[in-house]
Amino acid sequence: MSYKMQGGQYLNLQDSKLENIPGIDPEKFNEAARIMRGLMFCAVEAAKSGHPGGSSSKTEMFLAKVLGGAMAFDVLDPKNPGRDRVVWSAGHCSPGLYGGLSLIYGALRKAGKKFDAKKLGAILPEDLIRFRRPDGPQGHIENHYPLSDISTGPSGHGLSAAGGMAIAHRSSGLDTKVWVFMGDAESEEGMSYEARNIINTVGASNLIVSLDYNHFGIDGNINEVILSPYINHWLGLGWNVIEVDGHNILELVHAYQKAAQGFNNGSPTVVLAHAIKGKFYGAKENTADSHGNPAKTEEYVDLMKNLGFIVTGEVKKDIEIVLQALTPELAGYIVERLEVGKTRLRPGGASARQAEEKLVEKMHSALVGRPLVNPTDIRRPKELPKELIFEEGTKVATRKATQAFFEWLMKQTAFFWAGCGDLSKSILTQKAENVFGDINRDNPFGRGIRFGIAEQNMAMMSVGMTMDRLPGGFAPISVFSSYAVFTSMMTNCVRLGLIGNHLNPKTKGFFILLAAHDGPETGEDGPTHQGLYWMSIYNAYPGIKVFKPMDANETIEMLFYALEKGEPIALSVTRPDTIVFDRSVGKSKASDATNGAYVFYETHKSKIIPPAGGHKSKIVLVVCGSQILINTMEAVRELEAKELEVKVVAVTSPELFEELRKNNPEKANEIFSDEDRERTITIHNGWKGFLYPFLLPKDYVSRTIAIDTYLKSGNQEEVYELAKLTSEDIKNKIYEFTKISHR
Repeated sequence: MSYKMQGGQYLNLQDSKLENIPGIDPEKFNEAARIMRGLMFCAVEAAKSGHPGGSSSKTEMFLAKVLGGAMAFDVLDPKNPGRDRVVWSAGHCSPGLYGGLSLIYGALRKAGKKFDAKKLGAILPEDLIRFRRPDGPQGHIENHYPLSDISTGPSGHGLSAAGGMAIAHRSSGLDTKVWVFMGDAESEEGMSYEARNIINTVGASNLIVSLDYNHFGIDGNINEVILSPYINHWLGLGWNVIEVDGHNILELVHAYQKAAQGFNNGSPTVVLAHAIKGKFYGAKENTADSHGNPAKTEEYVDLMKNLGFIVTGEVKKDIEIVLQALTPELAGYIVERLEVGKTRLRPGGASARQAEEKLVEKMHSALVGRPLVNPTDIRRPKELPKELIFEEGTKVATRKATQAFFEWLMKQTAFFWAGCGDLSKSILTQKAENVFGDINRDNPFGRGIRFGIAEQNMAMMSVGMTMDRLPGGFAPISVFSSYAVFTSMMTNCVRLGLIGNHLNPKTKGFFILLAAHDGPETGEDGPTHQGLYWMSIYNAYPGIKVFKPMDANETIEMLFYALEKGEPIALSVTRPDTIVFDRSVGKSKASDATNGAYVFYETHKSKIIPPAGGHKSKIVLVVCGSQILINTMEAVRELEAKELEVKVVAVTSPELFEELRKNNPEKANEIFSDEDRERTITIHNGWKGFLYPFLLPKDYVSRTIAIDTYLKSGNQEEVYELAKLTSEDIKNKIYEFTKISHR
């Protein structure tokens, strides 16, 4: 049996006799690299903390990329919507970014250019003194800085986020390049395989990885972890590979220009740059210790001397010493090279506005017939379309409501993407994906993404694509989905997105994590698939809310509400068909779900006659979960027969209700008062802590009906019996809690 090696195109530029490129002066680049290293080493010394190793090995890569002429970027308009995007997947290399930015803006200042550093988010040389302090450049890379478009830190996540950005731009008809700084040890992370696979599969040829191949992680040589030839991990997945010396300016500039030009095969490109970790960082050079282990002050003084800077260890003065090497001639050359990148951003001398208008026209041409509308500007119509209305009294699973909503939304805007973890036929995202089809090489303008079984990459890619603004101010949004029980695999990706939203509200992203088949309803599959506790994580994260609508109509109302608010949500939907509640009896409306809680039922005052010489007992049942509400209401009839006055509060989002308490305490008190809290029993088809906000601390144990263990396989009726959440179980537990006889 024989095998054929297949992959992308391969180009090796190492030790090649390369032609000079007009405007590229390697000597000036190397001097700029020396100064950049000096600045970054000063920053690390100031903080006595940081990551000098990977930062130093990427120095020439940074300069070749930013000053080499391949990247579209305007240093004085760093967040221009037409720019190429930059993602530091190696988010710990913040000294590298800050050293580079302080060099660039220091050169502009020395060349007499006027700019507002605060407005631009620029890092100046003097800012390095406060590296890793609350009022200074932060420890890991954040998305509000120039030349940084995603907040990163955890290894392996940035490539996925960059892939999402690249897909959003390419599938909108734009030529934007997304450049990624990545370390070799990151490829040990499983989701980086998932990213490499899908980025090539969909043909995101606009993504370029600059890979720092220095052979070291934190603990040691990566060959101790990756035994197979490293290049196979890229070439074998179909990527184009260009190998270079990572410290050779001419090779790097040639490589980046070729990568930007592309290989005309629809595949992304990785520039595999052989580099030395911690280059020029003294005794730690070419060791794993350089990763995040700063030199002692006396070592720092020596290594700076070897770099050509006679410093004292007083960092403020040391920065001034380093800057003496930034001559007017070199500063002028750096400014000149920056103009080349600006020219790529604004071809033909076009103004920023003219350039952006042309890009919007390109999107119009590529997306013919699709509304160029920001999704979060879409509001609930006064009269809902018939496909979004579900007949009261019928049985409809909430997953069928999301199916209808996402299919409808896909037709309302060109900037909505949908994907699923190989479960679209079960979770029902397929109709939305089919509106424009899945993105692939034959259908580049699709809006569905078939991620396969790759929950982590799916989450990070879907979140990453929303944390951007396309030309015209258009904001991509996404829905990504898996079974509720599997959403725990996505938590760190979501957390990074929420942090990015917090740090840079200008590009705040809206996304929907669809947690399907929630509760014990996925009974036959057993405990591995029963979604009981997933919401505990998302419930704790600032910047996202868990929504658990009770029926199909509530689901539609909550989705429109989420769009209007523009804050990410984790949306719980269930598999079995459950009743669409009849709202003609009682005071509640489906739209009340957006309060986070509402009065679903209350015993009519005339129904309960107080016993002679006494007064009637009242209980408040706070309920979350469609089937659990149905079971509770069956129990209520018997409770009322025992002369109990019952108030049932349906909870769709504890966080939304807390918000209502803050913004409209009077309305919140009408729904659920402090007096109610004294008489409350919570009932949830999952984690009991989800409803703790409705209890007094003393009642956390004694007044909760929930699931606190793993169940077994069975149909829905059997599993609810196992969980002791049948109407009979609920009734008996209420009797037990309230000490009321049920005889």
